[in-house]
Amino acid sequence: MIKLPKEFYEQILAHAKKELPNEACGLIAGVIEDGNKIIKKVYLLTNVDHSNEHFSLDPKEHLAAIKDMRANQIAPLGNWHSHPESPSRPSEEDKRLAYDPKASYMILSLEKETPVLNSFHIENNEVTKEELIIE
Repeated sequence: MIKLPKEFYEQILAHAKKELPNEACGLIAGVIEDGNKIIKKVYLLTNVDHSNEHFSLDPKEHLAAIKDMRANQIAPLGNWHSHPESPSRPSEEDKRLAYDPKASYMILSLEKETPVLNSFHIENNEVTKEELIIE
């Protein structure tokens, strides 16, 4: 299970809307308690691809986020990105690029009027939806 504070969800949503029509992206970090991922911080990074179909994290921002995680004694838990024109599920490219089987991959769909955020475990091209609680 992943617990995402509502304020972090709102930050992700605002960043994703601001970046339209392109995909937005970032990282999630926190702690693992009793097997549950508790998100303590989200990072809103730049999509250096400036594309509505794929993203690449800005390397300098990515490194700064990792340094910040270490300084705050929280662990990287995964990443998030938006799908401006498609559902909240991993694309073939998302599956191909999912290199860390321990990571959570959160996808925010802005395809419809009501945004949809889901989180996924991706390993060996196999996708499993994770339980996500926004509170």
